[in-house]
Amino acid sequence: MLLIDTSVGSSYIPFQATLRILLGMSPEQEVWQNILYKIRIPRTITAALAGIALSISGLQMQTLFRNPLAGPSVLGITSGASLGIALVILGSGSALNVYTLQKLGIGGSWLLIGAAVIGSALVFLLIMLLASRIRDNVVLLILGIMIGNITVAIVSVWQYFSQPEQVQDFILWTFGSFGGITSDQLTLFSAIVLVGVALSLLISKPLNTLLLGENYAQSMGISIQRVRLLIIAITSILAGSITAFVGPIGFIGIAVPHLTRSLFNTSNHKILIPNCGLIGAILMLLCDIVAKLPGSQSTLPINAITALIGAPVVIAVIMKQRNLGKAFK
Repeated sequence: MLLIDTSVGSSYIPFQATLRILLGMSPEQEVWQNILYKIRIPRTITAALAGIALSISGLQMQTLFRNPLAGPSVLGITSGASLGIALVILGSGSALNVYTLQKLGIGGSWLLIGAAVIGSALVFLLIMLLASRIRDNVVLLILGIMIGNITVAIVSVWQYFSQPEQVQDFILWTFGSFGGITSDQLTLFSAIVLVGVALSLLISKPLNTLLLGENYAQSMGISIQRVRLLIIAITSILAGSITAFVGPIGFIGIAVPHLTRSLFNTSNHKILIPNCGLIGAILMLLCDIVAKLPGSQSTLPINAITALIGAPVVIAVIMKQRNLGKAFK
């Protein structure tokens, strides 16, 4: 899947030539090498990392809240990042206008990434404060959804009073894109995702225990409050970084955990976490291949493709299992 995604794009490069360039077996056209190393390979790596991060964070949220509909954006972290982006794009004035933002690169600007990180961090701190005071996960889930709705409402009102060019740029960002990330940003992005995945693997045992109930977890000597805060922190790191670097991407975080449970027929997170990441990467790469429209110069919004592929996956799993809630009992 990695090779297929790398070989597909608006500029035609034979698959054999792509393979030779990647293996360093023989010199090819310099233009092809530049396209592969500067555009396609970073995009492919970004897509795979995004699939891994979204899938694992979605799995953790579903386990924490014991809710099959929970996803990476359920606590409002993604909405917080969107609010930060809106502050830059929709709130830009004479010193920082739309033209300047376009020169910086809407999809790959450090300015936009910084704004998204700050927005998601503020919501994260608010959620952590609430989590330290509220012990009921259902109440915390509802509060997270409400916070997300409030940020979405603020952005919507802001869009209404913004210039058409600003609104257009913001909408383009909400489509999601793997193509705007630079090599320096990819290095940082990869490090953040790998740290988040490593931390997720370390808490696989507490996640398994949570499925058996909070009373049982406490009898095993596990601090529910500490584990909950840790899960929220890891999910925020993963989901926040994805939104900051590539934009809001939906459905993968909800669909892949269900698909993984269905394929492996287990609730053991030591098995689910690595396989969830693997399936998430494969599915995201498949979405990226479809989005590129092989043989065409156009590229579809990745958010639309993940919905078109992710929704049928969830429907198929529901029709097969009939009762998704049994995985959380």
